[in-house]
Amino acid sequence: MKFTYPKEEKLKSKIKIGLLFSEGRSVSKYPLRLVYFAGAVGEDTKTQFGVSVSKKHFKKAVDRNYFKRVLRETYRLNKHLLLDNLDQPYSFMLFYQSKDRLSFDEINTKTIQLFEKFLLQIKKQE
Repeated sequence: MKFTYPKEEKLKSKIKIGLLFSEGRSVSKYPLRLVYFAGAVGEDTKTQFGVSVSKKHFKKAVDRNYFKRVLRETYRLNKHLLLDNLDQPYSFMLFYQSKDRLSFDEINTKTIQLFEKFLLQIKKQE
Protein backbone atom coordinates (compact mmCIF):
# COMPACT_ATOMS: atom_id res chain seq x y z
CA MET A 1 0.00 0.00 0.00
CA LYS A 2 1.26 3.43 -0.93
CA PHE A 3 1.32 5.99 1.85
CA THR A 4 0.53 8.93 -0.40
CA TYR A 5 -1.99 11.76 -0.44
CA PRO A 6 -2.55 12.42 -4.14
CA LYS A 7 -4.48 15.31 -5.64
CA GLU A 8 -7.52 13.09 -6.40
CA GLU A 9 -7.98 12.37 -2.67
CA LYS A 10 -8.08 16.02 -1.65
CA LEU A 11 -11.55 17.34 -0.86
CA LYS A 12 -11.84 20.73 -2.55
CA SER A 13 -15.31 20.91 -4.09
CA LYS A 14 -17.60 23.42 -2.37
CA ILE A 15 -20.59 21.28 -3.36
CA LYS A 16 -19.16 18.16 -1.67
CA ILE A 17 -18.13 20.13 1.41
CA GLY A 18 -21.66 21.58 1.55
CA LEU A 19 -23.08 18.04 1.37
CA LEU A 20 -20.87 17.03 4.29
CA PHE A 21 -22.33 19.75 6.47
CA SER A 22 -25.93 19.39 5.36
CA GLU A 23 -26.30 15.60 5.13
CA GLY A 24 -23.14 14.19 6.68
CA ARG A 25 -22.71 12.43 10.00
CA SER A 26 -19.92 12.84 12.50
CA VAL A 27 -17.88 10.96 15.04
CA SER A 28 -15.59 12.53 17.65
CA LYS A 29 -12.55 11.62 19.67
CA TYR A 30 -11.28 14.63 21.59
CA PRO A 31 -9.86 16.91 20.15
CA LEU A 32 -10.69 15.55 16.69
CA ARG A 33 -14.01 15.38 14.87
CA LEU A 34 -14.59 13.45 11.66
CA VAL A 35 -17.53 14.42 9.46
CA TYR A 36 -18.32 11.90 6.73
CA PHE A 37 -20.72 11.40 3.88
CA ALA A 38 -21.21 8.18 1.92
CA GLY A 39 -21.79 8.75 -1.74
CA ALA A 40 -20.41 10.00 -5.00
CA VAL A 41 -16.77 10.91 -4.62
CA GLY A 42 -15.94 11.09 -8.31
CA GLU A 43 -12.74 9.98 -10.04
CA ASP A 44 -11.13 6.62 -9.29
CA THR A 45 -10.64 7.16 -5.56
CA LYS A 46 -12.36 5.47 -2.66
CA THR A 47 -12.11 8.50 -0.40
CA GLN A 48 -11.73 12.24 -0.50
CA PHE A 49 -10.35 13.94 2.55
CA GLY A 50 -10.05 17.49 3.86
CA VAL A 51 -8.83 19.07 7.10
CA SER A 52 -9.76 22.18 9.03
CA VAL A 53 -8.43 24.03 12.07
CA SER A 54 -10.50 26.68 13.80
CA LYS A 55 -9.44 30.31 13.53
CA LYS A 56 -11.23 30.79 16.84
CA HIS A 57 -8.69 28.60 18.65
CA PHE A 58 -5.56 29.49 16.66
CA LYS A 59 -5.44 33.14 15.63
CA LYS A 60 -2.13 32.90 13.76
CA ALA A 61 -2.13 31.30 10.32
CA VAL A 62 1.24 29.73 11.12
CA ASP A 63 -0.34 27.72 13.94
CA ARG A 64 -3.38 26.70 11.88
CA ASN A 65 -1.17 25.60 8.99
CA TYR A 66 1.01 23.54 11.33
CA PHE A 67 -1.96 21.59 12.68
CA LYS A 68 -3.40 21.14 9.18
CA ARG A 69 -0.07 19.64 8.08
CA VAL A 70 -0.09 17.32 11.10
CA LEU A 71 -3.68 16.20 10.41
CA ARG A 72 -2.91 15.50 6.75
CA GLU A 73 0.18 13.52 7.74
CA THR A 74 -1.72 11.41 10.28
CA TYR A 75 -4.36 10.69 7.63
CA ARG A 76 -1.68 9.75 5.11
CA LEU A 77 -0.04 7.33 7.53
CA ASN A 78 -3.30 5.74 8.73
CA LYS A 79 -5.60 5.83 5.71
CA HIS A 80 -5.05 2.10 5.20
CA LEU A 81 -7.32 1.56 8.23
CA LEU A 82 -10.15 3.17 6.27
CA LEU A 83 -9.41 1.91 2.76
CA ASP A 84 -9.10 -1.73 3.82
CA ASN A 85 -12.51 -1.67 5.52
CA LEU A 86 -14.70 0.51 3.30
CA ASP A 87 -16.92 -0.95 0.60
CA GLN A 88 -18.24 2.32 -0.83
CA PRO A 89 -16.73 5.75 -1.49
CA TYR A 90 -16.74 8.34 1.30
CA SER A 91 -15.94 12.02 1.69
CA PHE A 92 -14.30 13.03 4.97
CA MET A 93 -13.49 16.26 6.75
CA LEU A 94 -11.27 16.17 9.84
CA PHE A 95 -11.44 19.01 12.36
CA TYR A 96 -9.05 19.93 15.15
CA GLN A 97 -11.33 21.40 17.83
CA SER A 98 -9.25 22.45 20.78
CA LYS A 99 -6.91 25.13 22.02
CA ASP A 100 -4.66 22.39 23.38
CA ARG A 101 -1.42 21.98 21.44
CA LEU A 102 -1.00 18.23 21.30
CA SER A 103 2.17 16.62 19.96
CA PHE A 104 2.27 14.72 16.68
CA ASP A 105 2.30 11.36 18.49
CA GLU A 106 -0.78 12.26 20.54
CA ILE A 107 -2.67 13.46 17.46
CA ASN A 108 -1.63 10.32 15.56
CA THR A 109 -2.95 8.10 18.38
CA LYS A 110 -6.22 10.05 18.50
CA THR A 111 -6.58 9.76 14.71
CA ILE A 112 -6.22 5.98 14.85
CA GLN A 113 -8.81 5.80 17.65
CA LEU A 114 -11.13 8.07 15.66
CA PHE A 115 -10.86 5.92 12.52
CA GLU A 116 -11.58 2.78 14.57
CA LYS A 117 -14.60 4.47 16.17
CA PHE A 118 -15.81 5.51 12.70
CA LEU A 119 -15.51 1.95 11.39
CA LEU A 120 -17.49 0.63 14.37
CA GLN A 121 -20.21 3.20 13.75
CA ILE A 122 -20.39 2.23 10.07
CA LYS A 123 -20.76 -1.46 10.93
CA LYS A 124 -23.59 -0.68 13.38
CA GLN A 125 -25.47 1.21 10.64
CA GLU A 126 -25.37 -1.76 8.26
